[in-house]
Amino acid sequence: MRLKGNRFVVIGRAGMDLYPDPPGTRTEEATHFVSCLGGSSANIAVAITRLGGRADLVTCVADDAIGRFALNELDRYGIGRAHVRSVGGEARNSLAVVESRVEDHQSVIYRNGAADFEMCDADVEGVDYSAYDALMTTGTVFAAEPSRSAAFRAFDLARAAGLPLIFDIDYRPYSWPSAQVAAEVYSRAGALCDVIVGNDVEFGFMAGDYARGLDKARALVAEGARLAVYKMGEKGAITITPEGEVKTGIYPATPLKPTGAGDSFMGGLVAGLADGLSVRDAVLQGSASAAMVVARVGCAPAMPTRAELSDFRARHADPDAA
Repeated sequence: MRLKGNRFVVIGRAGMDLYPDPPGTRTEEATHFVSCLGGSSANIAVAITRLGGRADLVTCVADDAIGRFALNELDRYGIGRAHVRSVGGEARNSLAVVESRVEDHQSVIYRNGAADFEMCDADVEGVDYSAYDALMTTGTVFAAEPSRSAAFRAFDLARAAGLPLIFDIDYRPYSWPSAQVAAEVYSRAGALCDVIVGNDVEFGFMAGDYARGLDKARALVAEGARLAVYKMGEKGAITITPEGEVKTGIYPATPLKPTGAGDSFMGGLVAGLADGLSVRDAVLQGSASAAMVVARVGCAPAMPTRAELSDFRARHADPDAA
C-alpha cells in the first residue's frame, strides 16, 4: 500500500505527561518530575513530523494552564493546531503520571471530564480535507459524545475528499461506558477504515473472542481494508493485505519503560507508507521506532528523527519473525 504524500490530519487528544525524575524513581517517592507533551494522537503527530511529514491535530484542550502547555508543546514540535479549540468550564486535559521503569511499572492516568471529548461536528467540518493525504485517528476519540459522532462525521468528510482512513485501535477500557459499547463502536469504525493497527488483545476484543483476533484482522481486509497490522508483542507482527500476509519480528531493545511503543510504531509505519516503502519495510520502520522510544524517557520527546532511525536500522539487522 502507498499513501499519496505525507500530509496527515490527526484526530485525538493532546495532554501532559509527567515522569518521575531521575529515571527509575517510583511515583510515590518522587520529588521531581519532567513534563512532556502527552496523548496518543499528539504523540503520533510528533512521530510523523520528526520523520519529515506534516501533521495537523483536530481536538479540544482545556482553557487553562495545562491546555496552554499542550498548545505550546504542539507549537514546539511543529504540529499544526489551527483546528485545536480551547474549551472552558470543567473540562480538563488528560494527565498521565508515567514511570521510567519496567519492573513494577506504574502509570496513573486522569481522564475525568476530558476536554478532548468536547470535540464536535463543527470542529471537524472546519477542516479542508483536500489539503491532506490521509486522516488518522486513535480509538479513544470514539469513547464518548460528542467526540464519537464528530469522529464519524470526519470519516465521512475525509472519505468524500478521497482520503484513506487510518485507525489505531488504542483500546483504553477506563474511557468507555462498557466493553459491549466499545466493541460495537470499534467494529463500526474498523469497517470504514483502510488501515487498521492494533495488538492481539485489541483485535480479539473487537472480535468478541480473544482467541479470534487474527481472524478479525483478516476479515477486515477481506471486507475492504487495504492493510491490517496484528501486533503480538515480542512475537512481532502479522501484516495482512489483499495480496497476502507478511510476518516481521521486533528489534532488540533495553527498555526503560513499557509505554510509547504503540504511538511510535504508528508514526514510523505511516511515514514509511508515505515515503513509498514496501509494506514490510514500513512495518519494520515502525518496529525500529518503537524499540528506540521504549529505551528513552518520555514519549513525544523520545520520537526519533529520520537520521536517528536510519542509523538505528543500519546498525541492526532486520529481525526474523518469531
